Amino acid sequence: MIVASRAGHAALALAALAVALMPLWASGYHVQLASTALVAAMFALSLQLLVGAAGMVSLGHAAFFGIGAYAVHLLPAGLSILFTLPASALLAAAAALPVGALSLRTRGFFFLMTTLAFGQMLFFLFHDTPLGGGKDGVFVSRPALEAFGFAFEVPRRSRPTVLLLLNLGVLAAMYAGLAALMGTLFGHALRGIRENEDRMRALGYDTRRVKLAAFVLAGALAGVAGHMSAMTEAFVNPELLGWHRSAEGLLMILLGGLGALHGPILGAAAFVGLGEAATLLTERRRLVEGLVILAVVLVLPRGLAGLRLGLLRRREPAPVAAAAAEP
Repeated sequence: MIVASRAGHAALALAALAVALMPLWASGYHVQLASTALVAAMFALSLQLLVGAAGMVSLGHAAFFGIGAYAVHLLPAGLSILFTLPASALLAAAAALPVGALSLRTRGFFFLMTTLAFGQMLFFLFHDTPLGGGKDGVFVSRPALEAFGFAFEVPRRSRPTVLLLLNLGVLAAMYAGLAALMGTLFGHALRGIRENEDRMRALGYDTRRVKLAAFVLAGALAGVAGHMSAMTEAFVNPELLGWHRSAEGLLMILLGGLGALHGPILGAAAFVGLGEAATLLTERRRLVEGLVILAVVLVLPRGLAGLRLGLLRRREPAPVAAAAAEP
């Protein structure tokens, strides 16, 4: 999986700056929409660790997203975000550990279906029991913005701006952490497992343990995304754990680029923007989304992240033409 170059990181930094400045010129609705896209990017980025780095496609990943969101509801109200955010990650990781340990006994299609089964089990746990407030969901109290004894009171009018900056900061930290991780021995091992697991096993790697560590870490990051979703929306419902949420994450990865770490960020922005545009233009939102995504996948097999690389290659002269042009 490709990590962006220095120029790519500079472009991402400029994009982050533009998002941070949105409250200066955008409406409150569009600031809220940007926060939704940032949360979606966190979720897709957590799934990219499985799909893009390790080659494991999961349809149960949303379960850990939902657990992270419901943790905000289940924990006592008024706790600091410095406590609730790690707690959401730990709860999601604790759920991912047994699910991953059992699912990784299978491969390919059977792994996909096993994760789907576990995800649906957790979905119905919150859907059919009073544990999470029932099928209609429940409003939650946002964690307090407290740090080292200092409490920050946020006026209602400024709340969308503060949430936008919080989501942007969490996404930036998540991306930076994963970019650093992919440069370590663990990251190289994941790429090797994706390319040829049997060869990595022959080299002495405990591939199942490496994949389990990636599965648990991805679950923890999904829990972080779920926590920020609950904090942004102040509402949780069982649909957060549904398989369709995992499918949306996979679509974001395909849109942005399976082979690039920053692909899910581009894909999430495109997916949320596409959904908003389709809602404004037609009542058949899902049909429009499906047609556009299909067109993008066919025209850009490497996703939006591969667009710049493709343009650069087109600008390079063909070897024969270049040789003919020489005197």
